[in-house]
Amino acid sequence: MAEITAALVKELREKSGAGMMDCKKALSENGGDLEQAVDWLRTKGLAAAAKKAGRVAAEGLVAVAVDGNKGAVVEVNSETDFVSRNEQFQGFVSDIAGLALAADGDMDKLLAADFPGGKGTVADQLTDMIATIGENMTIRRCDALTVSNGVLATYVHNAMADGIGKIAVLVGLESDGDKGKLETFGKQVAMHVAAAKPQAVSRDDLDPEILERERAVLSEQARESGKPEEIIEKMVEGRLRKFYEEVCLLDQTFVMDGETQVAKAVEAAGKDAGGAISINGFKIFVLGEGIEKEEGDFAAEVAAAAGS
Repeated sequence: MAEITAALVKELREKSGAGMMDCKKALSENGGDLEQAVDWLRTKGLAAAAKKAGRVAAEGLVAVAVDGNKGAVVEVNSETDFVSRNEQFQGFVSDIAGLALAADGDMDKLLAADFPGGKGTVADQLTDMIATIGENMTIRRCDALTVSNGVLATYVHNAMADGIGKIAVLVGLESDGDKGKLETFGKQVAMHVAAAKPQAVSRDDLDPEILERERAVLSEQARESGKPEEIIEKMVEGRLRKFYEEVCLLDQTFVMDGETQVAKAVEAAGKDAGGAISINGFKIFVLGEGIEKEEGDFAAEVAAAAGS
């Protein structure tokens, strides 16, 4: 069994939001396994781990670029938010988005690509930017999306300049309907994705491991009610429907009106555009998602400085 250290308890507490003693017990019950302890806390109703996942804790910018039927999103991190307001950095991020588009969202191709202006590769230019601005920077991730017949819609939240900001969304709509109407509806869907942050377009696209993990947690929760297995099965299926409404785009309630299911909104938009619409995918990059920023103990630092 893994040693249950204070650091491990602290990590679980930050990840789950549960109390210190509950975290310690969860780790003890699960052999020190962090992820199993998270599920144990959720089963006991002591944490809302799914809501705590993906904390934003890094600086920089995300960006989106589209050319015809192909689009790309990128994330470039810096140490401070101050750098994201630097026009040179903003221009660099915008260039990276365009190059990621040419590289089809492949990180290795992106880093090896020639940077505009004959300044070597993207990796070389990144090194030069670090030396010039004086902060560590990373091109953390990139991805791409294409449509065969339709439109790619984008939305950038907290935009600092054209196509760059703190949240970048790319949505693909397949349809032979009116392009103008598709673009208008696509922008609305992209804004919905930024707000609701779905994990998949539909139930069929959901990661099987995520689904099985959720089913296991819900089953354990239901069994604690003491009800018969056939009742438990119905309880689990009902709760899974609620889960789908939270994580699957087409099952979610459209944020534009707060009433219509997204699937119904897609159907209505297709009729309005003169051609059925299918959402073939989406990409959402939230700045710093999943990266934890180091948090110093300010009081301890002051005390140490006073004693030096």
